[in-house]
Amino acid sequence: MTTPRDLLIITMDVSSTRPVEQGDLSLALAGAELVDLLGALALTLDDDRIVPGPQGTVGDRLLDEAASSLVRQQPYESVEDRLWRRGRDLSSAYLADLEAEGRPTPRRHRWIPGRTDRPEPTDSPARRRATDRLTSGEPVLAALAAAVGIQDAGPEEATTITDDSVATVLAAVHDAITELEAVRQRKRVEDAAFDNIWRGM
Repeated sequence: MTTPRDLLIITMDVSSTRPVEQGDLSLALAGAELVDLLGALALTLDDDRIVPGPQGTVGDRLLDEAASSLVRQQPYESVEDRLWRRGRDLSSAYLADLEAEGRPTPRRHRWIPGRTDRPEPTDSPARRRATDRLTSGEPVLAALAAAVGIQDAGPEEATTITDDSVATVLAAVHDAITELEAVRQRKRVEDAAFDNIWRGM
């Protein structure tokens, strides 16, 4: 299993104080892909620019797809730009991939906006691995889980990430999700103001 798949499983499996937003999850999944590709030496970071490594396969279909879509011409893509480009509807792609493998079973629940069911993973080694990874406080998964609102971020997670490139990716995920929430807030304010205008006419 990969970090993106572990993140998706715990998102389905762990209760949250609020429903996980599809956009937040997609950005976090894109960041999780970058972390795994860094670990596989499929890319390196030059400051915040993604420098692709030699083309090859990582062994996971979606990670291989992510690696093959890296920008290979200078100036290379920034981590932030990559999150927004790759992250578009990425949660749906990962969910469809798990469903195709027969891993989750549907349960009626609001989980991702626009869906009428909440996939619930069956008890499996993959589910146990993802849960164990989270409960053990593994810093990368803990940081990503905190970014999408599954759990609170503790200061110990931030200080235990010693790889500067991984820290750069995780910081970019946090910033992107914060920016996306700011966009949502502005839209809610604009919609409320528009409603007030109509009510006043």
